[in-house]
Amino acid sequence: MLKRIFAIFRARNLEFVRDRGTMAWNFILPVMLMLGLSFIFSADRPVYTVGVLQSASGIDVSAHPFLETRFIDFVVIKDEATGLSRIARHQLDLLVQFEGRQRYWINPDSRKGYFAELALLESDSGHEYSLEKAQIEGDAIRYVDWVLPGILGMNMMFSSLFGVGYVVVRYRKNGFLKRLRATPLRSVEFVIAQVVSRLMLIVMITSFLFLGTKFFLDTRMDGSYLTLLVVLIVGAISLISLGLMISARVASEELAGGFLNMVTWPMMMLSGVWFSLESANEWVQRVSNIFPLTHVLDAARAVMIDGAGFVEIAPQLTTLVIMSTIFLSFGALVFRWHPS
Repeated sequence: MLKRIFAIFRARNLEFVRDRGTMAWNFILPVMLMLGLSFIFSADRPVYTVGVLQSASGIDVSAHPFLETRFIDFVVIKDEATGLSRIARHQLDLLVQFEGRQRYWINPDSRKGYFAELALLESDSGHEYSLEKAQIEGDAIRYVDWVLPGILGMNMMFSSLFGVGYVVVRYRKNGFLKRLRATPLRSVEFVIAQVVSRLMLIVMITSFLFLGTKFFLDTRMDGSYLTLLVVLIVGAISLISLGLMISARVASEELAGGFLNMVTWPMMMLSGVWFSLESANEWVQRVSNIFPLTHVLDAARAVMIDGAGFVEIAPQLTTLVIMSTIFLSFGALVFRWHPS
């Protein structure tokens, strides 16, 4: 028995070593992730993010002692409605105003906002300032309401990329695509069939998860269910198309896994799945816009939390349609039936 185990062990290792592309990705990808994480998070990040409601661009720290507090990132907010929306979405821990009326807003369900408020009141004690605490109109947005689109989007991302990418590569590896090539089936027809098949599965699973959390957690839904369904369909098509494009020519499942991980991990970190990128560097926010998941989550949160309609989310939907067209066209163009 041990001889048989060793024989399989040796054969698998030889297969891995001889697949130079796979071996290269297994060494290169961890290094790339390590360098990327160290570069993004090398600087000391602030613990809290506080919006300062004012008309000027620069922050005058002499306006209040609180503005000199360490480990807080102060962001200029020029529109009150925008500031309140970001407080509700947990994108800001606190919103303060020292220009004219001196007041502040807080989300009562924000843990970080609670401690930011303590720091504000501590800095205000013993001074002549008189701060007015203002409440957010309407129901406060719970973190579960904000993070739910991210969780559903992440599940949709993995189902789209790995569910399609691995299947196509396996078809190519075991010769199934080669047999299909002998039929009148064209590559674009095969790609479309894969999109439709996976789309039906994703819509059913995501809808089930959404309705389940809605029933058990009473999550917020201020917009139209039809609008949210359109976001789901358009977003899923874009992610599935990306998976098909990645697997269009890859013949090894291990190499496909390397490519898919290279795409999914940055999306999971930079698309706003678990936390807002409000306080991140500007270049990080710009990079996040190249990922389809970012636009899916922005549109979904706008519908569910802000009650947005098709007009408000038109930019995100348009971007996703353009991405889908590019991914599908390129995938069908370079699609390879044979494993080599």
